[in-house]
Amino acid sequence: MTRETNEVTPRVKDLLRFITCGSVDDGKSTLIGRLLHAAHALPDDQLAALADDSRRFGTQGDDLDFALLVDGLSAEREQGITIDVAYRFFATAKRKFIVADTPGHEQYTRNMVTGASTADLAVILVDARKGLLTQTRRHSHIVSLLGIRDVVLTVNKLDLVGWSREVFEGIEREYREFASHLDFERIVAIPLSALRGDNIRERSAHTPWYAGPTLLDQLETVDAADHGSDGALRMPVQWVCRPDLDFRGYAGRVLGGRVRAGDAVRVLPSGKQTRVARIVGFDGDCAQAQRGESAMLTLEDEVDISRGDVICAADDPAGVADQFETTLIWMDDAPMLPGRPYLVKLGASSVGASFGPPKYAIDVDSFDHLAAKTLELNGIGVVNVSLDRAVPFDAYADNRDMGGFIVVDRYSNRTVGAGLVHFALRRSQNIHWQALDVDKQARVRQNGHKPCVLWFTGLSGSGKSTIANIVERELHARGVRTYLLDGDNVRHGLSKDLGFTDADRVENIRRVGEVAKLMVDAGLVVLTAFISPFRSERALARSMVEDGEFVEVFVDTPLAVVEARDPKGLYRKARRGELKNFTGIDSPYEVPETPELRIDTSTQTPEQATTAIVDALVARGIVRALA
Repeated sequence: MTRETNEVTPRVKDLLRFITCGSVDDGKSTLIGRLLHAAHALPDDQLAALADDSRRFGTQGDDLDFALLVDGLSAEREQGITIDVAYRFFATAKRKFIVADTPGHEQYTRNMVTGASTADLAVILVDARKGLLTQTRRHSHIVSLLGIRDVVLTVNKLDLVGWSREVFEGIEREYREFASHLDFERIVAIPLSALRGDNIRERSAHTPWYAGPTLLDQLETVDAADHGSDGALRMPVQWVCRPDLDFRGYAGRVLGGRVRAGDAVRVLPSGKQTRVARIVGFDGDCAQAQRGESAMLTLEDEVDISRGDVICAADDPAGVADQFETTLIWMDDAPMLPGRPYLVKLGASSVGASFGPPKYAIDVDSFDHLAAKTLELNGIGVVNVSLDRAVPFDAYADNRDMGGFIVVDRYSNRTVGAGLVHFALRRSQNIHWQALDVDKQARVRQNGHKPCVLWFTGLSGSGKSTIANIVERELHARGVRTYLLDGDNVRHGLSKDLGFTDADRVENIRRVGEVAKLMVDAGLVVLTAFISPFRSERALARSMVEDGEFVEVFVDTPLAVVEARDPKGLYRKARRGELKNFTGIDSPYEVPETPELRIDTSTQTPEQATTAIVDALVARGIVRALA
């Protein structure tokens, strides 16, 4: 009670975020609609709109179709499935809720990952007629991986099996046995009919044998203590505010712990230490900011801080590394290819990344560890990731926000995966660059010309090797120090262990790119003649050297022409099905979009092409013109 008014200070209701998941047609959207109705969260106008939508799109005759409350997309209503993640807020007298209705279809598992990433509890639905399905197990596995420890197992549509206690208890028993391998702390099983509303808010007369809570009772009473102040301070900087010369503030969302004016902090990755001067709010300074809150900090000292840096507790900072062991959930139709360049977004940082071959993939039904060279759509595996620079991090088990990341395709900008950091690899901490006295510039001066990579790309039989060989001969005659890496020759040694799958092609080009990088550092003009069918890998090779040191030469010969030439008989074998994964036949070739040089072999002889290439090198100042 307050001394001035003698009125009872109202208790601030806590917030529970939960997700509904399961297989297709288990009744997730209907369940959420029933929950909203049971919580009196539907105003009259929305009920009227629902009645109208039920007549137009519903599947329940004259009754309300509660699934339509959250199936907002027209495609969802037409198909009767959930595609996107639908978020709804509602409240009861005891608690506030944000619920995420996530897709059950395997194709949209990536959307389910999105919904689970911020949830505190999972409501997993099982159709009483079907029992546990693969998608039920997959969703449960993902929920566990993402750190959700409370599960409500709702056995839905029990009315369609005669309210059978044996069916309910059989499903509960099977699920608990399956989930014993997962990291759940609590599992509460509830029999219900979302369509009829049984055991949603009121206990159902159809299940006199069930003595547990209703669904709403469980959601209102489950322990959802606020752990916002747990852990050490973590605040990634999202914006540096500099309105004038007298103010510099660092804005971001506190992802762990709390911060007060005067606290000692460390800025990562630089490691600089200082103290918080102020916590600036809209209406003046704030006493503190804690996890989940956005804040703007000013510091006592001038520190070089950029977007993506992390302000941490000085005595308990995050780690900094560029290589990690992770659990990776793959969410794209195209498989994860080891060695291919991707973007990883971790916290406020966006960095280049590549993955190694999976240590193992995880069977979501048996939990067995399976050998795998890649991860396919909805695959889950343990994979090492290498970043192009060191970033601050925490293990996902310690801080979900600082240890979780998404993977983005560099070209399409699609989100293709999500990952959880386990730990930094020891080699990322133990290996450092060794300073050398003789550098690239010293070698360039001695050679008398600039280094570069001449990257010849095109279909098999296009003339890459022929032209590259003549170009090297001409450069050698001019006194230029060169080396030619030819696709067939490299596969006799450096890439002897690789085949011709997409994953093997990516690894082959990664290796060649690394070798070419070393040769450029040696001051050479290195020529590479490889099909190199994927733009991503050619871009990776380009990124390994400095601007102006990569010249992409597209030997543009149509498929019909190279197939007619067929100097090695490979196209004939591919057409007969004797060669799998052959570029141009059953494996794609991605045409360069902006090559530095395009050689049209339908109008140019190899000698004419050589003249054009050497002239281009002279024009770029890489080699000298003949006197």
